[in-house]
Amino acid sequence: MSDLINEILKLKREKNAVILAHNYQIPEIQDIADFVGDSLGLSQQAASTNAELIVFCGVHFMAETASIIAPNKKVIIPDLDAGCSLAASITVEQLREWKKQFPDAVVVAYINTTAEIKAETDYCVTSSNAVKVVEAIPRDKKILFLPDRFLGQYVSSITGREMEIWKGACHVHEKIGDIDFAEVHAKHPNAEFLIHPECGCSTSCMMKSRQFPDATNIHIHSTEGMINFVKSSDKNEFVIATEVGILHRLKKINPEALILPLSENSVCEYMKMITIEKLCYALQNEKFEVRVPEELAAKARIPIERMLAIV
Repeated sequence: MSDLINEILKLKREKNAVILAHNYQIPEIQDIADFVGDSLGLSQQAASTNAELIVFCGVHFMAETASIIAPNKKVIIPDLDAGCSLAASITVEQLREWKKQFPDAVVVAYINTTAEIKAETDYCVTSSNAVKVVEAIPRDKKILFLPDRFLGQYVSSITGREMEIWKGACHVHEKIGDIDFAEVHAKHPNAEFLIHPECGCSTSCMMKSRQFPDATNIHIHSTEGMINFVKSSDKNEFVIATEVGILHRLKKINPEALILPLSENSVCEYMKMITIEKLCYALQNEKFEVRVPEELAAKARIPIERMLAIV
């Protein structure tokens, strides 16, 4: 393993490359990456770096987003089959048909979508800024929110906006909703519960925290929100409801704390497809390139820029 790591570091210097790793990547990938974070934050790092080659250790739509934001750089992903069940839950044809049913609606798309979907969208959002973006849209406008129904329900609950919500979901976060949250909460009464808004339990957890004064230890956060919470918290026990890959980064931030997953089965097989061996091969051969055609990228860039203008 050490030989592979040394080879990766050598190739990175020779090729003026930067390695980006999503919070859900395996520990070895996170540890060798130049930047670890969420999909939009990593794409912004890609645009701001002086590197000529971007190695995106994440899933395919994330590499696409990097290509959209940094069109003058070469973006590669170590495994082209690293997809996303959420991004795959709506096609551009389905979106166009949906828009025809509501011709005057504002389309709001989660960043976890393909370039084609973004190009048909008015605003992109992340899990951390979706509420703020929706609140900035005039209340007399109908909103089509896609593709994640749990994030959509959460945003609707917070903002009080009635929205048409696509019925998509991340298969990992959806299954978290099947867990008996009350039982886990009872087992860890002193823990801080950090729930991703994509989770099937996010809305019910939010309502629980509102209705019961003793449930003040329930918090809805994006992945970066979880990172920041653990960084600033004086607590020493946390239960995390999202993909388990983030626990590696959280434990590095606060090694003295007890940090547990709500479910040890919350594993995204697509995120885990990227290995040190594949990363090394990708750097050696500059494989596999993800490039969004400029005409499509220009359209997809607009909703991202509108989002950034608000947040």
